Amino acid sequence: MTPTKPYETNSPSEPITTPTETESSVGRTGMIIAGLAGASAVGIGAFGAHGLPNFLEQSGLDPETVARRVDQFETGARYHLAHAIVLLALAVAPMRWSGWLRTIRALMVAGLVFFSGSLYVLVLTNTPVMGAITPIGGVCWIVGWLMFVGCRDSSTSR
Repeated sequence: MTPTKPYETNSPSEPITTPTETESSVGRTGMIIAGLAGASAVGIGAFGAHGLPNFLEQSGLDPETVARRVDQFETGARYHLAHAIVLLALAVAPMRWSGWLRTIRALMVAGLVFFSGSLYVLVLTNTPVMGAITPIGGVCWIVGWLMFVGCRDSSTSR
């Protein structure tokens, strides 16, 4: 038997299962979130690489501050892309969606907003006080990563 859908199986001894409507909508939502996070990471990263230094110089910042702000922006963009990949992995994970996975996804998104977002705003507006928000995003990511320890495939008995 050739599978026509990703949730069908090749083994005749295993039943063909279809995702529930809730699982399908959660997976679709996850793909949308991952796609938006990934696309924005690439776009923001491209701006950081090609337009940011000139933007900051035209803002009247001294060369040392420009270099520091570019580094901060690159850190935000790097972590943004890495966690967009995590969101993609969550969206395609072969696990039933539990409260744990939903919480992990929410923490990863919150980390993007607070960590990367605060760095972007800090750099673009030269507002160093925004750096006080950045650790909130880091904590969200750390808690999200640690929650993976408690996750397991709810379709297994172990």
